[in-house]
Amino acid sequence: MESTKTLQDIRLSVLDLVPILEGKTVQEAFQSSVTLAQKAEQLGFHRFWVAEHHNMPGIGSSATSVVIGHIAGQTSKIRVGAGGIMLPNHSSLMVAEQFGTLDAIYPGRIDLGLGRAPGSDQQTMRAVRRGLSTTGDEFPEQLEELRQYFDPKRSPFPQTVRAYPGEGQNVPIWLLGSSGFSAKLAAELGLPFAFASHFSPEFTLPALDIYRSNFKPSDVLDKPYVMVGKNVIAAESNEEAEFLATSMEQQFLSLIRGRPSRLLPPNEDLTEYLTIHEQAALDKRGESTIAGDKEFVQKELQSFLTATDADEIIINSMIYDEVARLRSFEIIAEASK
Repeated sequence: MESTKTLQDIRLSVLDLVPILEGKTVQEAFQSSVTLAQKAEQLGFHRFWVAEHHNMPGIGSSATSVVIGHIAGQTSKIRVGAGGIMLPNHSSLMVAEQFGTLDAIYPGRIDLGLGRAPGSDQQTMRAVRRGLSTTGDEFPEQLEELRQYFDPKRSPFPQTVRAYPGEGQNVPIWLLGSSGFSAKLAAELGLPFAFASHFSPEFTLPALDIYRSNFKPSDVLDKPYVMVGKNVIAAESNEEAEFLATSMEQQFLSLIRGRPSRLLPPNEDLTEYLTIHEQAALDKRGESTIAGDKEFVQKELQSFLTATDADEIIINSMIYDEVARLRSFEIIAEASK
């Protein structure tokens, strides 16, 4: 059954990977993300999330909780959080302490989205975790341990190790996923669910069906709450938006070629250098991206909403030019009204 919701009925949010641009410094990347968060707040976007990745020269959000604090400190009301923290990379205690600290400094504004992927390749995962004994299969147990640090009453046994700050604080926990595993777990626990449609579009509807079909009301939610990701690049014309999108396409190509790079300027001649397999992968990737003018973005976002019946859409826009990136979010905000 298709949704009858309109864009005016839902929240729009921002996913930022703190892109590090070719020819620019890491310091400039952080300042650009702060500027974007301030613009998103001004435009009425609901939350601003950054994601944990490692060993990627074009992404500056590896120290995710530090970046969240930096952005929250230079905004005033927009929610700021992790989309997400890859829990198997961390001690549950330290995640509780870090986000308990953030929540104490910026009360009522911090979100904790959790994933179970490494956010990196196998070699980097070994460096992050100091071994491969943690595979992600322990994620449900780690999650429960984390929730007990925030609320010791959840534990059947007295806790000798406590999270200070963290204990007694209400930091909203989200489960993130690109398959059915986290969808089912979020449903069983009655937690909000965010699906990574911006890089796994083919699994979106099956995962959302798993979540909604299996949802059990909890003290957190009485009914399912779904957020879906989408790559959106908006400009004054379709041609300009498609040109700007070639920066994101080049970054994707660098990943599948095993040579991750910084975010490159747009390139009109991108298709001249592609193999048949690369072109096919790029075409598939295009299913998760909307690139166009305001009317096109409005139509495609509404179509995406109708198909997913989402409660919230979180927008990722990897655009090289900072002015064009800010303008893209202005156009998206205009298109949603």
